[in-house]
Amino acid sequence: MPDTVPTALITEPTAVFAWLAALVAGIFWLSSLPRLKKLFDLTPPVIYAYFIPTISTTLGITPPASTAYDWMVAYLLPTALLLLMVSVDLRSLLRLGPMALFMLVAGTAGILLGAPLVLIVFGPFLPEESWKGLAALSGSWIGGSANMMAIAGSVGTPDSLLGPIIVVDTVVGYGWMGVLLLMSAWQHTFDRWTGARTAAIQDTNRRLAEMNAHRHPLELWHAAVLVGFGLGGAVLSVVLGQHLPVLGTPTIISHTTWAVLIVVTGGLLLSFSSVAKLEEAGASRVGFTALYLMMAAVGAQADLKAVLEAPAFIGAGILWIGVHAVVLYVAARVVRAPLFFVATASMANIGGPASAPVVAGIYHPAMAPVGLLMAVGGYILGIYGGLVCAWVLSLIGG
Repeated sequence: MPDTVPTALITEPTAVFAWLAALVAGIFWLSSLPRLKKLFDLTPPVIYAYFIPTISTTLGITPPASTAYDWMVAYLLPTALLLLMVSVDLRSLLRLGPMALFMLVAGTAGILLGAPLVLIVFGPFLPEESWKGLAALSGSWIGGSANMMAIAGSVGTPDSLLGPIIVVDTVVGYGWMGVLLLMSAWQHTFDRWTGARTAAIQDTNRRLAEMNAHRHPLELWHAAVLVGFGLGGAVLSVVLGQHLPVLGTPTIISHTTWAVLIVVTGGLLLSFSSVAKLEEAGASRVGFTALYLMMAAVGAQADLKAVLEAPAFIGAGILWIGVHAVVLYVAARVVRAPLFFVATASMANIGGPASAPVVAGIYHPAMAPVGLLMAVGGYILGIYGGLVCAWVLSLIGG
């Protein structure tokens, strides 16, 4: 297969990388403008980081295949995951209390339980190998975009399926976020009706009093260490992953999966060491930058016409969210959880760190950090839970 398509305006790999980096930079610059704040609140930058490169390729500016994309997808994802996992404050997460953690896990269980039902009901109306697309979506709906790309790489989700999946992730996921925000007006009614133990909210708030107290501006040596550590760890994980066996028929644990598991598990272990202090200098921010650049590379390879297949996928997404919501409701009745924990746990799974603090802040303005910490928990659950979900889906549709 040729490395590039000659008719594209930009074909040299370094120039392709620079173009995508410039697009991502432009998107985030626009998102910082006050007059565009409402637009980017409704449609977060990650959506544009995917679809604008898709349009760029459709218009013939960038090629549909390039060694630049291959490198970015192979190495920027483990770079992002390593820096994000090192930044995880597991101690603070565990201090959220049993109710918050129980609801977070219940939200994940809803996604895991809904996956096989969705494939059974909508499988006949979806394209071939659609289970791989749903597996990728399960990663996004247990933690966020980084998990989606990790699972997609693990099971080999075709680029033709990623377009519709991201449409579902956006339309259904953020549509559900809108429902959760509207429900905030009835939280006191819900809590009275279920006999919720609202004192848990105050207990959680006290445990988070010192969050973000030590963050400081990024300095030159911090930037050098973050880039070197992130890329070095990514390359090491990829090399080690190539020497480990492929597992599953169809493949569930690939060489890519091993690389992801190595950086995630290694990053979590390092989060208990002094390496975790890199977050004070912005390790997670650099990690997200690598993630968005990788999303741009994936978007540049996508087929815009694949979005036309979205209607059946959207129906599947709605049913899936419905199962997730029912499981959360039952869990809330069992432990008498306030609606705040229902909504925040749901968005920590479905939306990740970009959305969970927003929802938490709407319900209780001082509790936005709870949403962030629960979303971090979603990241961890998403890698391991997403692989379980992919395995179950492969048994049905593989």
